[in-house]
Amino acid sequence: MSDQKKLTGRTVVVLATDGFEDSELTSPRDAVSDAGATVVIATPGGDTITGKNGTDVPADARTADIEAATVDAILLPGGTSNADALRLDADAVSLVRKVVTAGKPVGVICHGGWILTDADVLKGRTLTSFPSLKTDLINAGATWVDEEAHTCEGTGGAGTIVSSRTPDDLPAFNDAVVAAFASA
Repeated sequence: MSDQKKLTGRTVVVLATDGFEDSELTSPRDAVSDAGATVVIATPGGDTITGKNGTDVPADARTADIEAATVDAILLPGGTSNADALRLDADAVSLVRKVVTAGKPVGVICHGGWILTDADVLKGRTLTSFPSLKTDLINAGATWVDEEAHTCEGTGGAGTIVSSRTPDDLPAFNDAVVAAFASA
């Protein structure tokens, strides 16, 4: 299989809602799509969502309708209001928890880490994030590092978590996400 299509046959779900950081959704979405993945945009209402800079992204599904067994990996973009709303969405939090505990990978950038705190999947993990999440991640049991992209291999059957800080880190994040998703 060519390096360009190493995610062929895999389904990557992007969980997001209004207020996402535009490039933190579109850039990794395009990276995994270019690598051959089928990308599903899932939103709480199943409606088109708008990024904080005005990018409209149509939804493919409602978060409540996504079954963890059909998901090979999840992407969690940042954007403060996006991440804050998703962490309050029981279906999104449950899906993330089920995917991680099933040993499947998650890519998370910026404020997207908030969803992981509410999913209670960070104990013993090492992550990076937007700096203001450092205390939240530590309080959820993680070790925080300041890196462009950090890959924390899953242990005890849990999935790998690839994390990143900001849009400036997207090239490193995208490479790490594609590599981790291909290895899963």
